[in-house]
This record gives sequence, structure tokens and C-alpha cells, in this order.
Amino acid sequence: MLWTMLRQSWRHDRGRKVLATTTIFLAAGLISALLAISITIGDKMSVEMKRYGANIEITPEGQVNLPYMLKNALTDMDKDSLLLASELPNIKDIFWRNNIIGFAPYVRGSATINHDQSKVAIVGTFFDQHLAVPDEPDYHTGNKIISQYWKVQGQWPDDSKPQALVGTALASRMGWHIGDQLTLSGKQHHQQVTITGILTNGGSEEEAVVVPLHIGQTLLGLEGRVESIKVSALTVPENALSKKARENLESLDSDEYDLWFCTAFVSSISYQLEKALSNAAVRPVWQVAASEGIVIRKIQSLLFMVTLAAFIAASMGIASLMTNAILQRSKEIGLMKSLGAHNWQVYLLFYAESVVCGLLGGILGCAAGWGLSKIMGYALFGSFIHFHWIIIPLILVISVIMTVCGTYFPSRRIAALYPIEVLYGRQ
Repeated sequence: MLWTMLRQSWRHDRGRKVLATTTIFLAAGLISALLAISITIGDKMSVEMKRYGANIEITPEGQVNLPYMLKNALTDMDKDSLLLASELPNIKDIFWRNNIIGFAPYVRGSATINHDQSKVAIVGTFFDQHLAVPDEPDYHTGNKIISQYWKVQGQWPDDSKPQALVGTALASRMGWHIGDQLTLSGKQHHQQVTITGILTNGGSEEEAVVVPLHIGQTLLGLEGRVESIKVSALTVPENALSKKARENLESLDSDEYDLWFCTAFVSSISYQLEKALSNAAVRPVWQVAASEGIVIRKIQSLLFMVTLAAFIAASMGIASLMTNAILQRSKEIGLMKSLGAHNWQVYLLFYAESVVCGLLGGILGCAAGWGLSKIMGYALFGSFIHFHWIIIPLILVISVIMTVCGTYFPSRRIAALYPIEVLYGRQ
């Protein structure tokens, strides 16, 4: 009997049902797209923020930072305490290896330029270096990957060729241009390099000549050694467990330690990197890690508020439509009551109608949300967002809840309808 009445209701009141379904469809489409973005926003934002600098720095244990011009005087004494360049592949051999986006080693010092005894700062690093790491034969890393905020006018140098970037401040002061040849003189070696680009990054490199790592090592007498390594890793925002481990790792019990170790916190990744390298002190760049978590939480809060607003608006739209339907169908309701129908049976009819509208709108909304999330993901991040299957049943449940909430208050008028008064037109 219920199904017969539902069919009759859809046949004779199709316009209102279509309007209710459309209301749910629009809300479900928006909510499903926002859920898809919210689920992946952590990874996407983490990748985006890694373009603005590394979040982990590795230095020799006990190292004291010195100005460029003083480093050459201490090179012989300090060389054995620096990091081994041969251990660089170990960075991609930890438990969280797939979370390591890239890294760039550095050597820093000074050299004379063009045999005129004037000193310039030298930075040796990776630009886009191929590196043999386990299970990744075509792995590339360097500043071109982890320092996308570096603005290069011209071209990036080739790590295998005698090429260099010159900082914009140094190039302006010395009158150098792209294509110029420079002869750099170290303690025992000379190297001619070609300027392929002018670098702007807001850092100390703007006052330096930036060369491939092996050239910097040769000029500074640091063959096989690096002074520091900047690592860019995908991490999750810090929580109470991570803070507890950071303050005192020994205070964690076995379960807490396992959970911390198997979660991509910046502190747990740093701990594993420290174990993978000899004589290394690994320090997370907490400003970057903390800012990442704060930004992600704020964006997720914003998405939640928009989702809640869409939910409330759709529920109010359904409430308005159901109120109108009950008023227009009051004689039908009165007739049903006079024939012996109980209030719960009339409620069941209206709730069944709204649930059908919710399911239809939810299914259509999932399809629309899938397309909308792809468009929004490409517009925001330049890549498509994966639409997780769990969103589909979740949206169907939310759609049904919206229609039930929108039907609840209007349906309470049913109890106030008396058959005699309704049939006689007094209500």
C-alpha cells in the first residue's frame, strides 16, 4: 500500500518532488566536492608548502655556523667532522622514504674570482641531480625540486657541467650577465664556469656564486664531504604524542613509541634520518612544520563551515517544500485519518517521500561532486583530486539526514489536522 501511495504521490506532485531532489542534488554536489578536497587537502597542501623550502635540516653534530669568509681557514681541521657525501642515498632508505620529496646537500665557503684576488662566496649544491637510490633507478633531487621559490632568470645549471647561478645582488654589483665566463680559484684548484642564470631567493645565495656540488667540493677542498643537507618531507601536523616524543622520547611506552614511529610526524622522520647518517644532527624547521599544520586545520575548518551552511540551507529548503505540501494535501491527510490511518502511518508516507528525494539527489550529487572536485583540484593545485569511494555512502547518508531534518518540523502539523475540520475546509 505504501509503495502504491508513493507512486501516486510522485505522479501527481512531480514538480515539487523534482524541486526537492534538485535542492538535495545541489547541496550534495557541493558537500561531496568539499569532502573530497578535505580528505586530500593535507597531502596537497603539504606538497604545495614544500615548494617554499625544506622542513628538515641536517648538519654535522656539534657544528657551529660561521660566515663564508672564515670557513676556509677551518676547512682542514673540520673536514673529517663533516657529513659524508657517500651517505646521501641513505636519506631515501628509511621507513618513510616515500615521504621524502627531495633533498639538497650544501658546501659553503669563498674563492677568488678571475685571478684578481677579490673574494666571492661559493655555494655548492644539487640543482637537479640524478642519484642512485634503492628501488628508484631514475631518482632526481636538488633545489629545482625542493626550492621552487628560487626564481632563476635564464636556465638552471646542469649538475654534470661547469655551469653556475649567480645571485642577483652579486651579479648587479659585479656587472655579470648570463653567458659570462668566470674563473674561480680555490686553495689548490681552478675552475671556469659559465653563468646560466641569475638567482633571486631572498637568502644569502643572492650574494654568492652557486655551483654544482662536486665543483664546490673541489674548490673548497671538501671532496666527499657536505656541510649541511636540506630535506623536504611530507609530514602530518604535530599532535600531543609528537610533542611528548619531542620533549622526551624515553617517556613513551611501547605502544606510544610504535604509533609515533609509524606516523609521518616531522619528529619521527627526523629521528630516522639521524639514525641513517653518521655524525648527524637532524633538526626539524619547526616554523615550517607548525605553520603547515595551522594552515591545514584552518582550511579544513573553513570547509566544514561551508559544508554545514550547505546542510542547513538544504534542510530549510526541504522544510519549506514539505510545509507547502502538507498544507496543499491537508484534505488527503484528513481522508486518510478518517479511514483509520494513524499519525505514524501518515508520517511514514511523508518521510518515505523525502527519503526517496534524498537518495536520488544524493546519487546525482555524488556524480556532480566528482566532477566539481576535479575542477576545483586542478584550479587550486594544478592536479586532479582523487574522489574516495567512502564519500558516496557518506553523501547518501547526509542527503537522507538533510531530508529527514527538513521534514521533521513540517510533519508535526499532521498531528494537528482533524479529519472533520479538514474535510469541511476549516483547516
